[in-house]
Amino acid sequence: MHSVKVLVVTVVFALLGARTVVAQPALGAQGAEEEPARRQQWLVPSPDSATPAHALLFRPGGDGPFPLAVIAHASTQNVLRRAQMPQPEYRALAVLLVAHGFAVLVPERLGHGSTGGKYIEDQDGCDGADYARAGHATAGEIAVAMDYLRKQAFIRPDGTIIIGHSAGGWGALALASENPVGVSRIILFAPGRGGRANDFPNQVCAPHTLVASAAEFGAAAHIPVTWLVAANDSYFTPAFSRRLVDAFAKGGGRVDFHVLPAYGGEGHWLPETENGVKAVMTELDRVLKAQHVKR
Repeated sequence: MHSVKVLVVTVVFALLGARTVVAQPALGAQGAEEEPARRQQWLVPSPDSATPAHALLFRPGGDGPFPLAVIAHASTQNVLRRAQMPQPEYRALAVLLVAHGFAVLVPERLGHGSTGGKYIEDQDGCDGADYARAGHATAGEIAVAMDYLRKQAFIRPDGTIIIGHSAGGWGALALASENPVGVSRIILFAPGRGGRANDFPNQVCAPHTLVASAAEFGAAAHIPVTWLVAANDSYFTPAFSRRLVDAFAKGGGRVDFHVLPAYGGEGHWLPETENGVKAVMTELDRVLKAQHVKR
């Protein structure tokens, strides 16, 4: 009788386990396409196999194959703010990239908004910040999502560009040092971590550590980088961004640095808004045309 009970319990747990597996949502498209630019919800892999990342995909008309652009969003060390973050979209930037012939993926990283899960890119405070480790963790999340999309029939395996903003830009800079195959350019908007330390403008946590990490990334990077920062960015000012650029270049990285006109009350958020993207459209067009991608 005891063995029968054990067998029944085992079967029940096996069935519950099976249901759990079935309940895990499948990766890929999660709904219909809509405007603009065939906007569609997707689930893509993350470094945590149990936690798929929510993402938005935009793409041109037709079947492709299209070159891929991945946009890596900004972040915050504040747990509550991360949990409440809306799904990153960068709609105006994505639409511009689609006009240049790219399919555009905007994945939401672990520890943020609807994706949830463990935040793996923590920089570990201010004084003892480990910016290199945090950057490589972000780079890993970008790479996992990128690799999944490049397996889709409508995506080309080459000509990929990565666009990173703030902490997402820092992760893209770390990714440059890993030289992933098929990535032809990285575009950064005010990359860095630890900006506005303790909510004070123009203050950076452990700035020398951030500069040293930029040099470390540059020592291994071979992918050309375009680095953009608004004149009124209070997270990473043009002067401090220049220190990061110089360190990256001295390490050996290939970087093209441009200070953009002041935008609104805080230039750090320029790539998230339609008017901000319009303000930098000429610069972006120049960089994208250099990729020899047909409109």
